[in-house]
Amino acid sequence: MRLARAALLSLLALAAPLVAGCNAGADFLNAVTSRSGYELQRDIRYAPGKRGTLDLYLPAEMGPRTPVVVFIYGGAWDSGSKSIYRFVGQSLASAGIAVAVPDYRVYPEVCFPDFVKDAAEAVAFVDEAAKKGTQGFPAGRHPLFLMGHSAGGEIAALLALDERYLKAAGMSPKRLSGLIGLAGPYDFLPLKEERYKRIFPPQTRKDSQPVNFVNGVEPPALLLAGSADRTVDPKNTLSLAKRLREAGSPVETDILPGADHISVLSGLATALPVGERSVRDRVIQFVRVRS
Repeated sequence: MRLARAALLSLLALAAPLVAGCNAGADFLNAVTSRSGYELQRDIRYAPGKRGTLDLYLPAEMGPRTPVVVFIYGGAWDSGSKSIYRFVGQSLASAGIAVAVPDYRVYPEVCFPDFVKDAAEAVAFVDEAAKKGTQGFPAGRHPLFLMGHSAGGEIAALLALDERYLKAAGMSPKRLSGLIGLAGPYDFLPLKEERYKRIFPPQTRKDSQPVNFVNGVEPPALLLAGSADRTVDPKNTLSLAKRLREAGSPVETDILPGADHISVLSGLATALPVGERSVRDRVIQFVRVRS
């Protein structure tokens, strides 16, 4: 028993850095993530350029109403890669949910709002593929959800709340069945770090705040954050949830005791018992109820 516990602790120690930007940790967790029960299609092009591709995780059994989640990863708007998030794709695909994970351009190649525009193009591409039955989807009206972590949460929230982005990509915002935000910055002005002042030029900052676009016609939202998050203040989650409630929009929210910025995402993993373990069940239940 002691040897088994020691082995488990060693595995957890190796996996811990995975979403903190350590490729070795991500590679380890992805290596032990199951390859069965879903099909992975890599590097599907949705836009020109090096970062204009996405990965698709398709459940082994799909129908015309299989829900689809577009997951937008974080990375402080200046880093990140879809290759790190196999554990997210597998986690939801194993529950019968198709997952798309797009790359998008980041700073310094672009500033706000160009990375949001990229994400909108990816969402519209996935929606069209699911509707027409291409890229491995059976044709149908698949419920479509946006999910984002950290900076990806801000991007996902803007797509759900500021209708200009999806409309410009040729898609109706009314197609969205729900928004899932994990530790996202939704109300983060004023900016303090010089790097963020460069990413968000002064004339664009008001439009970078998802809380400024709540108007009562939003899709249902699930907003989760950790009480021990020192990267993105949980007040961001509380602020957006408050605005949504005041506008009469459906919202479920929770500040998870003891969870930090990483554990609200790593809790999705099925290969190892890492992170905040309630997150996966909450996300899957939200998608199923709203599909």
